[in-house]
Amino acid sequence: GASFFFICIYLHIGRGLYYGSYLYKETWNVGVVLLLLVMMTAFVGYVLPWGQMSFWGATVITNLLSAVPYVGNTLVQWIWGGFSVDNATLTRFFAFHFLLPFIIAAVTMIHLLFLHETGSNNPLGLNSDVDKISFHPYFSYKDLL
Repeated sequence: GASFFFICIYLHIGRGLYYGSYLYKETWNVGVVLLLLVMMTAFVGYVLPWGQMSFWGATVITNLLSAVPYVGNTLVQWIWGGFSVDNATLTRFFAFHFLLPFIIAAVTMIHLLFLHETGSNNPLGLNSDVDKISFHPYFSYKDLL
């Protein structure tokens, strides 16, 4: 289920790239934040059932976070609760995994709000008057009979 959800998100991003939606900067940037939030939620949800992360995973993520200029060390202390993975870390991850979907819902509303401001009520570009008879073919055929 989650893998298919990410496939749908990637298809949505691909559609946005194809139709040039990246030109709407506010909508696009909120969408990028939305993607990152979904990825963070998936990550903490993926780590939770393990009981604890592998030492390799914890080392890689700790190194990545600690490389952030100025705030790296504080970031590691805040996210992990220290430089080791223990029950406090798992409790924190459970809290993030519970809270992030609500934040995702709020950011989704902001994403739709920005989309609505551009006036797009037909995102697929479908013809809304397919039931109408076009002028030329109808009358040309009628006149021939």
